[in-house]
Amino acid sequence: QVQLVESGGGLVQAGGSLRLSCAASGTIFSINAMGWYRQAPGKQRALVATITTGGNTNYADSVKGRFTISRDNAKNTVYLQMNSLKPEDTAVYYCNVNGRSDPGYGLRQFNSWGQGTQVTVSS
Repeated sequence: QVQLVESGGGLVQAGGSLRLSCAASGTIFSINAMGWYRQAPGKQRALVATITTGGNTNYADSVKGRFTISRDNAKNTVYLQMNSLKPEDTAVYYCNVNGRSDPGYGLRQFNSWGQGTQVTVSS
């Protein structure tokens, strides 16, 4: 079983910055992609950014140039540096990690989600 623990959300004024972290733990054999998604009130969960094992990144158009995703493979941790925050960035942010786990009876694919962390940007 793979667990994700997120941290770093909070309240910030427009133009400010926040850094989110998400650490994966458990019976991890290998990790493929790591990413961040967000869900604003009344809206569906949407992609923010993803990063592959090799460091290739993908961003939603709305955050390009403002957000940076990175990962520490040794710590099984993914980060999201958010700069120049806008009120429309307000949402619950979820990390997502997929890969293979080794629970003791063979490798299994996993796709895990964090519990979510609230980011609120005031105008």
